[in-house]
Amino acid sequence: MDRDIKVLLVEDDPMVRRINGKFLEKMPGFHLSGAVDNLEEARERILEATPDLVLLDVFFPRGTGVDLLKWIRKNDLEVDAIMITADKHSGTVEEAFRYGAVDYLLKPFQFQRFAEALESYRDRREAVRKPARLSQEAIDRLGRGSAGRVAAEEELVANATKEKILAIFRDNPGTSLTAAMVAEKIGASRITARKYLDALEQSGVLAVEAAYGTVGRPKNMYHLPGDTK
Repeated sequence: MDRDIKVLLVEDDPMVRRINGKFLEKMPGFHLSGAVDNLEEARERILEATPDLVLLDVFFPRGTGVDLLKWIRKNDLEVDAIMITADKHSGTVEEAFRYGAVDYLLKPFQFQRFAEALESYRDRREAVRKPARLSQEAIDRLGRGSAGRVAAEEELVANATKEKILAIFRDNPGTSLTAAMVAEKIGASRITARKYLDALEQSGVLAVEAAYGTVGRPKNMYHLPGDTK
């Protein structure tokens, strides 16, 4: 039988550290090997105790959790990390995944989300350690990770696309554009552009008006509210 997965908690808030420790106790197959409140001790414990998984906050008085991720990768250590933080900035999320975080949990969260992250990690770890040939379907499941990670990545893409669209209108005051025009400018399909334009219109960031031509169906023209020629 495989040994339990050794986990190191790196969290400077004593209450959060205690809660996460209690959550971890409910997870079969995981063992809390230590808990520290700063990055210096975290580096020491990683080298001494060789945990399999680090549950890692982002904000610390000296440095960030992403700094620790970079250090782990730079030293080619076989340690995985799940971020547990209140940092919602897309740049932090993107950087954490780039340096190998396997999941990203936003505080506050429910035990169910915590359990999902650890179970997904355990299943993926067990699958890749078995001497077997994996199908494309199996690899796809492993690569996607938990639903939370997929949702986070999709949200990053959505936010970036919306900002790109808004920049077009802000840089061209008085402009009205169709979905096809926007699609060409952002290098996406008309359907994709229409989806984000409608979302921006529904949230009140953009407005839309029907433009009637001499033939055919009317075209939806999108513009900033109160900003048309």
